[in-house]
Amino acid sequence: MRIRIVDAFTDRPFHGNPAGVLLLDAAFPPDSWLQQVAAEVNLSETAFAHPLPSGSDADWALRWFTPAAEVDMCGHATLATAHVLATSGLADGLVRFTARCGILTARTAPDGAVTLDFPTSSLTPAPAPAAVQHALGGAPILSVHDTAAHIGDLLIELADERTVRELAPDHAALRAFARRGVIVTAQADDPSRGYDFVSRGFFPAFGIDEDPVTGSAHTALAPFWAERLGRTELTGLQGGARRGLVRVTLAGERTLLTGHAVTVMDGELLTAP
Repeated sequence: MRIRIVDAFTDRPFHGNPAGVLLLDAAFPPDSWLQQVAAEVNLSETAFAHPLPSGSDADWALRWFTPAAEVDMCGHATLATAHVLATSGLADGLVRFTARCGILTARTAPDGAVTLDFPTSSLTPAPAPAAVQHALGGAPILSVHDTAAHIGDLLIELADERTVRELAPDHAALRAFARRGVIVTAQADDPSRGYDFVSRGFFPAFGIDEDPVTGSAHTALAPFWAERLGRTELTGLQGGARRGLVRVTLAGERTLLTGHAVTVMDGELLTAP
């Protein structure tokens, strides 16, 4: 079977967020095999997809696995899958995916940009758990919000961009935090640089100390920053050493996430289910 590594939310190799993409001919193999492949690929997510019969609610069935577990929703691996379908001639323009979080769509533009249509996350004010405060090294916290169940992150607003960039969390302490992960964010110091807010995402409980660019987290970052900045179209920069840009458009109950992708590896998986 053919397997690819795709850098998502970037137009340059070795930037953005890499994802594995494996297109299957028929129904999903056993979960144990999917998890073993994802562990072998050892990226934040590996996407598995197979085509659905004509007349179905969607065109492809899609699942995502981290090296340690299956997740309900993943933005960058969905973008990577849409990129592979478009560049392989298996989809033209709009493609519909059915996933654990519902029906998702991806539309590829002539210039290669992919726009994902995802559900907007709810945001519920919450106290900052003492364990998380400790894990973040006492960084000043301005606000804390719970996100929707299909995301399951804690969204934490920090004082400024520099604090986000220089943060060195205790991953072992975060691993004990019983949530998918923690997203930290702050307003951009200088929007003329091409982005309105910054963020970083930490998911050690799912085998990912830091995810470079988390598309699903932007379904929470979009409403968070739209309310504060008074605009529904924004650009976020996510990442520490490795970064990528996500253009977001808040459309009520849906959030549009736009970015490019680059295939950097294309090979053959020799071990069948």
